Amino acid sequence: MKLILLEDVKSVGKKGQIVNVSDGYARNMLLPKKVAVEATPGNLKSLEKKKENEARLAAEQLAEAQAFAAEIGKKSVTVAIKVGANGKTFGSISTKEIADAAKAQLGLELDKKKMVLDNPIRELGESSVLVRVHPKVTANLKVIVKEA
Repeated sequence: MKLILLEDVKSVGKKGQIVNVSDGYARNMLLPKKVAVEATPGNLKSLEKKKENEARLAAEQLAEAQAFAAEIGKKSVTVAIKVGANGKTFGSISTKEIADAAKAQLGLELDKKKMVLDNPIRELGESSVLVRVHPKVTANLKVIVKEA
């Protein structure tokens, strides 16, 4: 029996996939649990429209993410850190502080978990922080560290 899966089913297939399973498995397991529907022409057409809609939404989200990344790339954030008498810094700048500064100075909501910082920033000057805006899009945010 040909079915369209509405959810991922282990060892059968992924959501939206058209699979061929035995009649008993379809009638007794998949259809009663509503994890699949029969592959009729009407259901196939609705699946195709749903896939087109999802693809269009994904393209829109990607375009928005690219625009947001371009906006982030043009801006910079200034963060202050305490410095000792001989120029040594006390502590470091983390992604949380960068996210808070971006919200306060630029009005941008950046998630600290989506910032890639190999090591915390411990010196004065300019640094670049990678921000994952979308799974396919990243942006570089310029962080300027000044003496408090």
